[in-house]
Amino acid sequence: MDQLSKKDNVTYKRWSNHEVRGEVDLLGHSDGDQGTENEFCTIASSRVDSEGKKSATMSGFDQNEETYTVDEALETIGFGKFQWKMSVVTGLSWVADAMEMMILCILSPQLHCEWKLPGYQVALITSVVFAGMGVGSPLWGNVSDTYGRKSGLTLCICWALIYGVLSAFAPVYGWLLFLRGLVGFGIGGAPQSVTLYSEFLPVKSRGTCITLIGAFWAIGSVFEVLLALLIMPTLGWRWLLFFSSVPLAIFLCFCYWLPESARFHLLTGKTEKAMATLARIAKDNDKPMPKGKLVGHKQTERGRIKDLFTPKYRRTTLLLWFIWFANAFSYYGIVLLTTELFQAGQPCTAIQGAKIEPSCSLECKYLTSGDYKDLLWTTLAEFPGILFILLAIDRIGRKKSLALCFFMFSLCMLPLFACIGRMFVMVCIFIARAFISGGFQVAFVYTPEVYPTETRALAMGTSSAVSRVGALITPFVAQVMLRQSVNATLSFYFIFCLLGGVASLLLPIETLGRGLQESCLDQEAEQQTATNK
Repeated sequence: MDQLSKKDNVTYKRWSNHEVRGEVDLLGHSDGDQGTENEFCTIASSRVDSEGKKSATMSGFDQNEETYTVDEALETIGFGKFQWKMSVVTGLSWVADAMEMMILCILSPQLHCEWKLPGYQVALITSVVFAGMGVGSPLWGNVSDTYGRKSGLTLCICWALIYGVLSAFAPVYGWLLFLRGLVGFGIGGAPQSVTLYSEFLPVKSRGTCITLIGAFWAIGSVFEVLLALLIMPTLGWRWLLFFSSVPLAIFLCFCYWLPESARFHLLTGKTEKAMATLARIAKDNDKPMPKGKLVGHKQTERGRIKDLFTPKYRRTTLLLWFIWFANAFSYYGIVLLTTELFQAGQPCTAIQGAKIEPSCSLECKYLTSGDYKDLLWTTLAEFPGILFILLAIDRIGRKKSLALCFFMFSLCMLPLFACIGRMFVMVCIFIARAFISGGFQVAFVYTPEVYPTETRALAMGTSSAVSRVGALITPFVAQVMLRQSVNATLSFYFIFCLLGGVASLLLPIETLGRGLQESCLDQEAEQQTATNK
């Protein structure tokens, strides 16, 4: 009450920096109130000197001293040589992740034949990887929010490399399941590369750059198919597992170069380290640093799951979780359906809903060179999907882009209910995969933008974990249910993507043009709340 009796200097300023608006105006409001248009904000205990320079009292700085935030520093430094190098290093983690995922639709048919596995055991080979990812993703997110993005990313990739190599030596089915589950646990932390990367990007570059990182995923997927086409007929699946782990090793070799996030350093009170990181970026980009001192607020309580369910974020979190679930369920479903439908043969019989279970449950078909080529063509759909998102995400916004991808995927499922030839099946799968992979990229752009630094990695981790639940379930639909009814299988993907599109439109926050929030406990926001009482 004593504070309220004091006369604070109050400045009314029209903010175009959405990060500052997000930190100040959002405290105590629901996520539905978080718009993105320019609006007037009230900032207590701040003032502007006669030269128009900002000054602040937070973090113990003198009111007459010029200050700047991380976002302002990144906008001043801009996008340059440093971000290009980081794009390549971060992209290597995506190449590795994509190869470990793509190998699943190649490994399953091979082991089905070689080890005479029934259908449910074949599906488990895929599901156990996603189960490991579902457990690992939130844990790596918590590690990244607590100890740093670089630390969490380096540890998880190292973990995945060790068990990825060991899984190539698995003697029996049980050992393979165990080791691949541990690989999944490590790969669950790979999305933290996007968290780290996003925290070094200026606002205008963020959507485009994170989407372009998806090109590395597409490259990894294509490379895995080509590698399988070369290795599987001669050396076998064990060598394929071994060589698929090589990108993980390459990424680890470059990890020493990766800097820790300046935003994370600032949130943990390491201002000098944050300024050193920003100075390193400015030097690489050949740009001057902003004048003054870097300001921010230390936050000791980070990576708490309950912070995702505060009134500000509860609705956003629940909708995003469903969106990530539907996206992974559909994306990995279409990947697995590619090999399953092609192996079914006689497209009219298969597509019209007849059972495609072989006469013996242990009967199998090895993937042929034709199957690999069709798999390669559908995998190339990742590239037009990325191109579409590049054109749409900064024009129509994140929410509409995400919804459009879901709705177009559902539309592409409809022709598969009819009797169409193999070529038309491939075309429909190609277009569907293009859009659903594009939707995945939008989710990776949107999620880091909507949460503050203190929970950003955890939000990515939990969203990724929920998506892995969808990925865990989809093998039993695409590989087991498909053998009972193709139409029922396709209906699952059609309905989930329709619901995913609706959920995308219901998201309360559009993050286009919005700066990354540093902390929901910003001191200015607390002063603003006190002033308005």
